[in-house]
Parts: sequence; structure tokens; C-alpha cells
Amino acid sequence: MRRDFIRAMMWAAALLTLASCESGPGSAHDGPTTAPAAATSSPVSPVSPTSSSPSPSLTLPQPVTPGLTASRRTTGSAAVALTFDDGPDPAITPRLLDMLKANHVTATFCLVGSRVHSYPRLTARIAAEGHTLCNHSWSHAEHLYQRTDAQILHDLQRTNAEIRKAAPGAPIHYFRAPYGNFTPRLTGLAARLDLTSLGWSVDDQCYLIDRYGTGPAMVRHMSARVRRDTRPGSIILSHDLGKPQTLNTYRQLLPWLRTRYGLAAMPAGGLH
Repeated sequence: MRRDFIRAMMWAAALLTLASCESGPGSAHDGPTTAPAAATSSPVSPVSPTSSSPSPSLTLPQPVTPGLTASRRTTGSAAVALTFDDGPDPAITPRLLDMLKANHVTATFCLVGSRVHSYPRLTARIAAEGHTLCNHSWSHAEHLYQRTDAQILHDLQRTNAEIRKAAPGAPIHYFRAPYGNFTPRLTGLAARLDLTSLGWSVDDQCYLIDRYGTGPAMVRHMSARVRRDTRPGSIILSHDLGKPQTLNTYRQLLPWLRTRYGLAAMPAGGLH
């Protein structure tokens, strides 16, 4: 009896050992397992994104800063050129023309197309009295240079057509960007129409009305700038639209400029 009991106990132990071997680690009935020893060692630090090989740097296009550097700023001779912008003005331009004629001086008039449309007879007079004509865009848009090629060409062609309608046969070989906002692209487009981009080297600042008014203080300011900055070959920027101070200033300056430097309009046939 005792021998049978011992034999039964041995069989039970064997069965338990066999069951333990069949349900070892990794079976479908296991719970979470303990990571193997190798996995508990210090993990390798992840590679920082900044430690990878640098990607090639990108060169972004720089914005184009408009200005006078893309334009012609001297006459090409010893003579000085007077240029008057933004007209024609029915109040100021006729008086300016009278004064220039009395002093035997020709100048360059940078004309706005929409104003030529309004005052064609005054435009015709400017051309008839021997002054050089310059395209100053259709509406004096400050950011003309930002428009598309087609829009810019249309603007300049429309202005040329209006000037030629008022003064048939008058040569137009110059373009002045509103506010002097020239860019290489703008001057290139003007050149397609045989227009030289005309800047300046002397600015009389007749537009600083808020600071100097239109009376004697302004005349003194304008005169001082022109006398200080003018050199042989200078192109002087002035304005006739709404600028009575221009008349008073150049009434004094014309004799001085003519005697000291000589005055001449930009060549009507253009610069070659």
C-alpha cells in the first residue's frame, strides 16, 4: 500500500513538471514579461536632428529696392539739364514756359499721360517751343515697377500715344519712373520702347511744402540746394504741377546756371 502511494506521488510530480515545461515564457497565456537583462542596459541616446548632416542652405531671392541707380543721371556733356515733372499744369506750366523763353532756355518736361489727355494744347506748346518730352507714366503710380511686364508696357505705350496725339511727330526718347522708383526690369522694359530711363543728380526738393511752405523760405531752400549740388553735367529735378515756388526759384537761378554751366534740354533724339 505504501509502495502504491509513493508511486502515485511520483507520477503526480512528473505530470506537474511536464505541465510547467509546456507553459513556459512566451505562451499565449503569459502576462507582461520581464525584459531580458540586455534590454535593461542604458539605451542609446537618440540622434538629435541638429546633429545630422546639414541640408544645403537655400538662397532666397532678395527683394529689389527701387532707386536712381538703374537710371541715367548725367547729361553726358558739361551742360546742365533742367527737368520739370508731373505736368502739364494749366496754372504753372504756361508761366514757366514764358520764363524759359525769355531766358532762351530749353528744358525737359516729364509728362503724365492722364494730364496730357486733359491739356493737349499745352502739351503741344511745350513741344513747339523746343523742349524735350519725357514719358512720366500714365497716372504717376508710385509702385509702377511692381506691375507685370504687360501692364508696364501698356502704361508707357498709352502715355506715348497720348503725347503723340497732342504733339504729332514729337520725339519721345526718355522715361522717368514715378518717385524715381527705377528697377532694372523697369528700365529694360522702357528700353524696349526706345526710352532711356532718366534720373537726376540734383533734387531741389520743391515738394517739401509742409516744411518750407511755398514762399521765401522755400525759395531759399531750393536755391541753396541747387547752388550747392550742381556740377557740370548735372540733371536737376524740379516740378511744375502745383508748384509756384518753382517759378520764383528759377527766376533767380536761371541766369546763374546759364552763366556758370550752360543749360540745355536733354537731346530730343535720345542718347546714343
